[in-house]
Amino acid sequence: MTELEQKIGYTFQDESLLQAALTHSSYANEAKQQRLCNERLEFLGDSVLGFAVARYLYKHYPDMPEGKMTKLRAELVCEQSLVRVANKLDLGEYLHLGRGEAQGGGRQRPSILADAVEAIFAAVLLDSDITQAEQIVLALLGDSLKLERGGAVQDHKTALQELVQQKSGQVLSYHLLSATGPDHQKMFEAEVRLNDEPIGTGMGRSKKEAEQIAASVALGQLAAND
Repeated sequence: MTELEQKIGYTFQDESLLQAALTHSSYANEAKQQRLCNERLEFLGDSVLGFAVARYLYKHYPDMPEGKMTKLRAELVCEQSLVRVANKLDLGEYLHLGRGEAQGGGRQRPSILADAVEAIFAAVLLDSDITQAEQIVLALLGDSLKLERGGAVQDHKTALQELVQQKSGQVLSYHLLSATGPDHQKMFEAEVRLNDEPIGTGMGRSKKEAEQIAASVALGQLAAND
């Protein structure tokens, strides 16, 4: 867990809280230890996330009307935003999943990743205090918070396109790698390529969402290479 703690930017005094945050109900059911799953932590973490983002918007945008703050908060705390955090942490690698869920692609499933991120926020709160939890939330959402400086959350495909266009002769393309699952719960995996070289992949409940997440991953990758 030390590696994950370094990525989160927080060292737990009670590591069992982090372990619980990473434990999906499928694993807990197989172990017949339902109380160990992260569902209750996810419930608490949702409120921690909402509070941290709401206070950030209130503090940094004193002239922004309530309706606009509500819209921005919804965009910043949505599943897609949390999946970007999970991808940054490589969170799927650390999850405790039941065998069936793991074999079915659970480590890349957006809902599972998003819930685990919220559970981690709650685990930090319980291990420390609201101030520390708020700092972790804002640090992990950092890129998204910067993007909304202009008053709206910029979509990552547009941001990636603008970055790529800074150099001439660059060709950006998106490719659907797979579409799995029943029609009512289909999962899409998309890949973004720069000059036909893969630079990011993402999974989502729609092709559009998968492409947005792939673009977000690519932005992080390009930034790391600068």
